[in-house]
Amino acid sequence: MRLLFGSRSSDSPWIDAVWTCASDRVTEMTSVASPTWGLVFWAQRGEYFAAVTGPESRCGNAPVPEGASFVGIQFAVGTSLRAVAAPSLVDGGILLPDVTGRGFRLDGGRWETPGPDDAEALVGRLVRDGTVLRDPLVTELLRGGRPPGTDRTLERRFRASTGLTQGAVRQIGRARAAAARLASGEAASEVVGGLGFYDEPHLARALRRYVGRTARQLQGSAGGAIALDLTVQRTTS
Repeated sequence: MRLLFGSRSSDSPWIDAVWTCASDRVTEMTSVASPTWGLVFWAQRGEYFAAVTGPESRCGNAPVPEGASFVGIQFAVGTSLRAVAAPSLVDGGILLPDVTGRGFRLDGGRWETPGPDDAEALVGRLVRDGTVLRDPLVTELLRGGRPPGTDRTLERRFRASTGLTQGAVRQIGRARAAAARLASGEAASEVVGGLGFYDEPHLARALRRYVGRTARQLQGSAGGAIALDLTVQRTTS
């Protein structure tokens, strides 16, 4: 039993990653915390579905529909939907209406359902229509810039755009990076130093909160199906 999960990066500044997923007799997976929102499309037994997924502030368990195949677009931090306030999506999502194998409805418009190679074209159309927006202040803050304004004002605007605090976005990103490095065989002590954790207990707490795995489980490919591209297929235990 396994979860066949893969992802790729994108040349689009609006997209963080494009992912695909299919299950082989897996009914549940660990959903890893994510600082980004997304669009996900799936087919199951001849029926088609689509949803807006929100940022996830911590890991959790999620059901895997039997025999379903997925295509997902994770948007870059700082992007948002015109019609939905980002904070309302955190740890949740919205099931979209009127979905077929050819199209779906979002923000009053009808859009073509994408395959894994069509994500950039779809996002380009959403951006040109104004359905997907970007706050450049968020990008500047994440790059270490210091836009005008008080810390409180900047934090409020960051959270309004992303649904999360700056600290949460950075912590989730660091935990996901740590998981990938541990899964590739890197020692926990090297991950601690390389990613700026205080010590191994600090790393362990971050993994438990945001990834749902211990360092040993990640290094040994154990712990069950997980919604995170660790560069190799994982077999459920």
